[in-house]
Amino acid sequence: MKTKYIFITGGVVSSLGKGISASSIGVLLKKHGLKVFMQKFDPYLNYDPGTMSPYQHGEVFVTNDGAETDLDLGHYERFIDESLTKESSVTSGKIYKSVIDKERKGEYLGATVQVVPHITNEIKARIRKAAMISGADVVITEIGGTVGDIESLPFIEAIRQFKGEEGYENVLYVHNTLIPYLKTSEELKTKPTQHSVKDLQGFGIQPDVIILRSEKKVPDTAKEKVSMFCNVPKEAVLEALDQKIIYEIIESFHKQHLDDYIIDKMHIECDRDIDLSDWNGLISNIKACQETVNIALVGKYCDLPDAYLSVNEALKHAGYERKVKVNIKFVDGTPINESNVQEILGEFDGIIVPGGFGVRGTEGIIESIKFARTKNIPFLGICFGMQLATIEYARNVLKIENANSSELDESCKNAIIDYLPDQYKGISLGGTMRLGSYNCELVEGSLAHKLYETKDIQERHRHRYEFNNKYEEIYLKEGGSLFSGFNPETGLKEIFELKNHKFFIASQFHPEFKSRPLRPHPLFRGFIGASIDHKNEK
Repeated sequence: MKTKYIFITGGVVSSLGKGISASSIGVLLKKHGLKVFMQKFDPYLNYDPGTMSPYQHGEVFVTNDGAETDLDLGHYERFIDESLTKESSVTSGKIYKSVIDKERKGEYLGATVQVVPHITNEIKARIRKAAMISGADVVITEIGGTVGDIESLPFIEAIRQFKGEEGYENVLYVHNTLIPYLKTSEELKTKPTQHSVKDLQGFGIQPDVIILRSEKKVPDTAKEKVSMFCNVPKEAVLEALDQKIIYEIIESFHKQHLDDYIIDKMHIECDRDIDLSDWNGLISNIKACQETVNIALVGKYCDLPDAYLSVNEALKHAGYERKVKVNIKFVDGTPINESNVQEILGEFDGIIVPGGFGVRGTEGIIESIKFARTKNIPFLGICFGMQLATIEYARNVLKIENANSSELDESCKNAIIDYLPDQYKGISLGGTMRLGSYNCELVEGSLAHKLYETKDIQERHRHRYEFNNKYEEIYLKEGGSLFSGFNPETGLKEIFELKNHKFFIASQFHPEFKSRPLRPHPLFRGFIGASIDHKNEK
C-alpha cells in the first residue's frame, strides 16, 4: 500500500488541541493494524526548542535519537506508544537553514532561491523522508499555528502541492476550528469556522474533515450548516467537546466514525474491527480515583506547568494504575531554607525534583532534598535532581567541604558534578549536551533493579554535566548510598539511591519521556506507590 498522509491544521484561535486530535487519530489507525508515524511542523525560526526558555515554550521533549523537540511530540508518543525521531520535529529554522546551506554549496546552480519552489520543496522532502525512514503506512503531520498566520504560509502551500503530487486518495486534510458559545443568545456560532475554512480554501486547500472544538454539544443543525457552507460531507463534520479526561477523545472520534471515514476516503486496506478496551479501562480507572496523594514538585520553572509537562503526565500515569488521584503542587525552590522547609513541604506525601539548568534556586532545592532524606519522605530526582541529591549527600553526610557542581560554581574545587571527561568517546563534551537514548546497567539487588525488574535498560538524556567519578570511592566507603545504575560503555553514573530510606532514588536521565498512560514508568510507579504508603503510615 502506498503511504497515506494526513495533515492537521487549525483555525480561529490557537490551543484548540490539534495535537490531541492528531494523536487520537493516530491511536485509532494504529488499532486498525496500521503503522503510524507523526510529525510536527513549527513555524518559528529557532532551529529547535533546545535553547528556548521554558517560560516561552514549555518543556523540551527529547527523542531516542537525541532531537530536542516541541512538547507536542510527547503527546504523540504517549498516545500512539511509538518512539519518534528527529524527522518528527521540523521548524522553519531547520527548513531555511537547509535551503541556505544548499544555496551556499551551489546546489541550486545559481538560481534565485525563493519560498516557492525551494522552501516548499524542502518541506515536502521532510514529509517524504519521514515516510521512508519510518516505513509507516500513515504519516500524520500537524501544522503549528493558525491558518492565516504569515509564518505558517510556506507549510500550507507545501501541503497544498503535496496532494497533487501524491494523489488525491493518498492525502487528507483535517481542519480543527472553534465553535464559540455565546451565553447572551445561548447559541453556538458557526461563522468563525466558516471564515477559517474560507481562508484555508483561499490558500488552495479544501478540508476533508472538520473537527469542531466546543464547550457545548454541537447540534445537528450546526453541523449541517458547517457542512453546507464549508463544502464538507456532514459525516465528516465532528465535534470535539471539552473533556475532563483527554483520552475520551479517542472513543468520541471512534463513535463518530472518524476512523471509518478516513479509511474509506483514503482507500486504506486494514482490519475494520478494533478493540479500545485498554483505553476504556484506563478511563474507568481515572474515574474511579477516590484516594489522593499529594506530591510536591520542587523546581525552577514553577510559573508555567507546561515546563514540566511530561513529569506531570508520568506522575498521573502511575496514579491511574493505582486508581489514585495525584495532586501535584509546584513549589518554587528559591525561597526554601532550613527555617521554613518544614512549613512548606511537611504536608506532602512525596517530593520530586525535576530537571533544570543554572544556579537560581538551587540552594533551596538542595534544602528540600535534605528534608526528604532526613524525614524519610519518598523522593524522586530527575537529571538536575540527581545532581543536587549527590551534592546534598556530599555536603551533609560525607562532609565534603564546599561540595558543589562546576555548573553552579565554576571555581569549585570539590566539583561532585563536573564536565564530561574527555576520554569518553561518543558522548558530547562539556558545554554541549548529552542527548538521546543511552544504555544503563543496573546493580542487582538495588532498588532500581527491583523497580525495573531487569538488569539492562535504555533511557533518554538531556544534560551537560555528569557525576565526577573520582568521588565514587568516598560514597562507597560511607556505605549508606549506592550508584545503582551506570553506563556500561563509559562508567558514567546514571542512578543514585539511598539504602536505608523508605524510597530515595534519582536518575541522571529523564524517565518521564518514556512513561505511557497504559504503561507507567517503573521509577514513577515506585515513587507513587511509596508516596501512597507514606501517606497511609502518617
